[in-house]
Amino acid sequence: MASQTQGIQQLLQAEKRAAEKVAEARKRKARRLKQAKEEAQAEIEQYRLEREREFQQKQQAALGSQGNLSTEVAAQTQRKLQAMQGGQARGKDRVLRQLLTLIWDVRPQLHPNFRLTA
Repeated sequence: MASQTQGIQQLLQAEKRAAEKVAEARKRKARRLKQAKEEAQAEIEQYRLEREREFQQKQQAALGSQGNLSTEVAAQTQRKLQAMQGGQARGKDRVLRQLLTLIWDVRPQLHPNFRLTA
């Protein structure tokens, strides 16, 4: 009987060790899955940051060229305004001389509808 009890005890202890090994294996598997998930998240975040940086560079290049265009258009508009103002200043003197000539050069004459009544 003692040998039977001893055999049963050995079986129970073996079963207990097996259950502990299975539990430990499950814990290791859970840790590996968690670690793999964390690594995957880190890779995803790194890839997202890299793509975001590339997007920002492309957007800056596109907006930079638009910014250059707007600067160029503003400069061109300023040049045209200056040219117009210069032309206006030159024309102003000529027009003023013509007006003053017409005002000061008075030639008295009778109106065509004027009738002499005697």
